[in-house]
Amino acid sequence: MTIAIGQHIPSATLVKVTDDGPDSIDSTDFFAGRTVALFAVPGAFTPTCSARHLPSFVDNLDLLKEKGVDEVACTSVNDAFVMQAWAKQAEAAGITMLADGNGEFAAAVGLAMDGSKFGMGTRSQRYSMLVEDGVVTQLNVEQPGEFRVSSGDYLLGAL
Repeated sequence: MTIAIGQHIPSATLVKVTDDGPDSIDSTDFFAGRTVALFAVPGAFTPTCSARHLPSFVDNLDLLKEKGVDEVACTSVNDAFVMQAWAKQAEAAGITMLADGNGEFAAAVGLAMDGSKFGMGTRSQRYSMLVEDGVVTQLNVEQPGEFRVSSGDYLLGAL
């Protein structure tokens, strides 16, 4: 069942990419006590994710923070090293990269998808959400193959 507005983020292990290397963190701890704009992509280095989705949050990072967002984070069913390399290549300083290597978080929030048709296995659907003190206050899930409601521009406009 897909997570809904008003629900708490479930517990799942994510790997936060830091300058010192990978650091495992429980999702409930990550979202506690602050406002986080989270966006999820099907895969690091994939076309729409690299050309449009991640850049839309890099471009709006300061504006999101001006609207009260404490942290902007990206999650994907990739390992921490891929997420770190993608952030570096995309010049995404300021975006916290959360690796969901086993798809545990995507499954826990009910937003996993089957990308087997494209040789990708289980991945995350494309979405954005605003989480305030662990509670989802906005959720914008894309229809398959679309990129409209999960962008940084869209989330910013909804604040």
